[in-house]
Amino acid sequence: MTTRGEPERGGNMRGKLAVVDTNVLLTATNRARSGHETARSLFRAARGAGCRLAVCGQILREYVAVATRPVRVNGLGLQHADALRNVGRFREQAVFLDETEAVFDELERLTRRYGSSGKRIHDANIAAVTVAHGAQTIITANTQDFTGIAELDVLSPEEAERAFGESGG
Repeated sequence: MTTRGEPERGGNMRGKLAVVDTNVLLTATNRARSGHETARSLFRAARGAGCRLAVCGQILREYVAVATRPVRVNGLGLQHADALRNVGRFREQAVFLDETEAVFDELERLTRRYGSSGKRIHDANIAAVTVAHGAQTIITANTQDFTGIAELDVLSPEEAERAFGESGG
């Protein structure tokens, strides 16, 4: 038995809402990144498993920022129109979670509980969106960014793909 904050590696995802972090969207876009095919297949695999994937404004803003940044400074070098077209595709396949006053209240609670500050506030905000909207799972290539947040089950894209496979059919 696992506890929150320790990902269930193969738990049933049917009926669950899972937030997809920015790095998964970027990996799905960039063929050169390790894990590209897994990231691309997550949306289809989630649907087959009866799981709804979700994004929020912060995740999509971060995506556009990195996607349009030049490759020489660790971006994807996409044209603005192409990045926005990709955002449109992500939004067609995912639930959009609003950043409401309840999300801010949850952010405040999480930052007090875990002492988040500086750049960690960005991750805490994604966690707050996830929790405030009743989701428990976040899918991220940077699992260490969310490790220790007891309210979340944190899965890598590979772990999520396995969980979706076990939940499907």
